[in-house]
Amino acid sequence: MSDALKHECGIALVRLLKPLEYYKKKYGTAFYGVNKMYLMMEKQHNRGQDGAGFASIKLDVDPGERYISRIRSNESQPIQDIFAQINSRINTEFEADPQLKNDVAAQKKQIPYVGELMLGHVRYGTFGGNSIETVHPFLRQNNWMHRNLIIAGNFNMTNTNELFHNLIKLGMHPKEKADTITVMEKIGHFLDDAVRKQYKKAKANGLNKKDASPFIAEHLKIDKILKKSAKDWDGGYAMAGLLGHGDSFVLRDPAGIRPAYFYQDDEVVVVASERPVIQTVFNVPFENVQEVDPGHALIIKKDGTISHTQILEPLTRKSCSFERIYFSRGSDAEIYQERKDLGKLIMPKILESIDHDTENTVFSFIPNTAETSFYGMLEAAQDELNKQKNEAILKEKDGLTTARLKEIQAHKIRTEKLAIKDVKLRTFITEDSSRDDLVAHVYDVTYGVVKPTDNLVIIDDSIVRGTTLKKSILKMLDRLNPKQIVVVSSAPQIRYPDCYGIDMARLEGLVAFNAALELHNERGTGDIVETIYHKCKAQLALKDSEVVNHVKELYAPFTDEEISDKVAEIISENEINAKVKVIFQSVDDLHKACPKNLGDWYFTGNYPTNGGNRVVNRAYVHFFEGNPARAY
Repeated sequence: MSDALKHECGIALVRLLKPLEYYKKKYGTAFYGVNKMYLMMEKQHNRGQDGAGFASIKLDVDPGERYISRIRSNESQPIQDIFAQINSRINTEFEADPQLKNDVAAQKKQIPYVGELMLGHVRYGTFGGNSIETVHPFLRQNNWMHRNLIIAGNFNMTNTNELFHNLIKLGMHPKEKADTITVMEKIGHFLDDAVRKQYKKAKANGLNKKDASPFIAEHLKIDKILKKSAKDWDGGYAMAGLLGHGDSFVLRDPAGIRPAYFYQDDEVVVVASERPVIQTVFNVPFENVQEVDPGHALIIKKDGTISHTQILEPLTRKSCSFERIYFSRGSDAEIYQERKDLGKLIMPKILESIDHDTENTVFSFIPNTAETSFYGMLEAAQDELNKQKNEAILKEKDGLTTARLKEIQAHKIRTEKLAIKDVKLRTFITEDSSRDDLVAHVYDVTYGVVKPTDNLVIIDDSIVRGTTLKKSILKMLDRLNPKQIVVVSSAPQIRYPDCYGIDMARLEGLVAFNAALELHNERGTGDIVETIYHKCKAQLALKDSEVVNHVKELYAPFTDEEISDKVAEIISENEINAKVKVIFQSVDDLHKACPKNLGDWYFTGNYPTNGGNRVVNRAYVHFFEGNPARAY
C-alpha cells in the first residue's frame, strides 16, 4: 500500500502447560515462554509499530511474592526495547546471584516476567494518542488475585460512547472514554460480580476467607462473565485477557471481522493474530493451527483445561478482506495464493487497457507488499503471451520460416524493478511547497528500461488517498517517459470508512469519495451532496437497528469505470506527460480470490454490524459540516 495507512494490532498469548523445570530440562532454559513470546511478537511487528507491551503471570506463588509483571514501550522499536529491558533484568539477577542459572524455582521467585502465562501486544493506534498510557496490555489491579485483569486486543468498538455511559449507569467512574478502557471495565465489573457470588458459595460450604480464594478461582465461569460483558459490544475484535490467578481467554467478534488463531499440544497453548506466526515459531503444520470461531472464546483455566465456547450468536461471517490483501504476512499458504489470484483476476482489464500489446509493455509493482499479486499478474500475462504466440504460429504456419519462428518465440513478458523507496529520506520540512518537493523524491526509479513507445503497468495493493501516487510515484515514473502509465489496484475502490480496526475514519480522505464529488459537480448534480447530508443527519437519532447507509447514494449514479477514470485525473492532474489509467479490482473478483474473507464494507458500504451504518452516516455529517472529529 503506497499510501501510509495505520492499521491493525496484533496479539500473542502463550500458556505453558508444564512446570518451568520441564522446559529447562527439555529446551535448556526456563525462559522458553519468554523466548517464544519475543518471536511471536517480532513476527507480527508488521501489525503495529506505535507501541508494544508484554505481561506475564506466575502461577501458585506464595503471598507477598510478585506474580504479575508488565512492561510497555512506545519507543521507535518497541518490541526490541521491551525485550532488551527484560533481558537486562535477567542478566542483572544472574550477575547478582550466579547460582540462579541452575535454580528454576529461584528464577521464578526472583525474576520478573518468568511465568507460565504471557500476553503480548503490538499496536497501531487508531483511537487517542500514542502516549505510553494508550499502549496495551491494560491492567486492572486488585488485592484479590482473581480480580486482577489484564486486557489486550485488536479491535475498535463503534459504540464506545454508549458503552461509556453504561458504565456510568452502573455507578462507575471510568478514567477515560477509550474503547479499551470501557471494555476492560465492563469485563471487570462482571468479574467482580462473579467473584462475590463465588465467595458467598465458598462461605456456604464452610470455607474461611483464605481457603475461599482457590475455591473462587476453580469455580469462576469465564464464559458467563464474557457473555454478560460482550452482549452490547458493536465492533470487530479479537480480545485477550488474563486473570491474576491464571485463567485466560481470547474472544472473537460474532462476524469474525478480526482474526485469531490458536494451537495446542501437551506442552503449550498459543494464540496469535496470524497463522504463519504460530507455524514458524512452533514448527507446526498448517492444518494443526485452528481459528477461534466467530462469537467464540478460547478459554484456558488455571488448571490447564481448555475449551472453545460460544459466547455470542455468530453473525454472517464477514472476516476482513484487507487481512488478505495487505495486513497479514504473505507467508500464510492461503493468503499467498489469494494474493496471486488477485493479480490474475485483474489481468483481463489490464490487457484491455494496453490493447493486448504485451510486447510494448513493462510490468512492475509498488510497494514490496504488492509483489505476490505481481507474480499472479505475471502468470496471467504469460498465459496471454503463450496464446499470442500460438495464434501467430498458426496464422503463419504455411509460410513460417525458422527466423520468424525464433522471432515469435523470443517474445517475453518484460518485468522490471522500477520504483525503489529510499528509506533514508525523511520529509522533515512541514512547509507545503518544500515538503511536496521532498515527497516527490522518496522513491528512486530505474532508468534505461522503458521506451517512449511502452506502456508501464504498475500494481499496488490498494489505493486509499492517492496522495503518494500523486505527489511522488507518478512523478517519478513519468520521468521514464512511457507512453502510458497503468496503475493497478489489487483491491476494489475504497469508498467508505472503516470502524473495526483500520485507521480510515474520514470520508474526505478517500480518493474514490472525492472522485464521486467531482463527477457530481461536473454533471450538475451537486445538490445530492446536501440531500444525503440531511438523510445522514436524520439517521443519527435512530436506533442502531433502524440505521441504513445513505452514503451509498453518492456513488449510485456512476459506474466503477467512471470513478476509476476520475481518480486517474485527480492523481495525475496536469503535471504528468504520460496518459494515466487507473484500474481497480472488482468486488466480485475479490470474493473469488478470498472466498473465506468476505468482509468488504470499505468497498461496498455493507457493514457487518449496525454500528457501522451509524459510523458511515456520522462520517458524512462530519465531512459536510467541516468537523474534523473522528466518526467513532
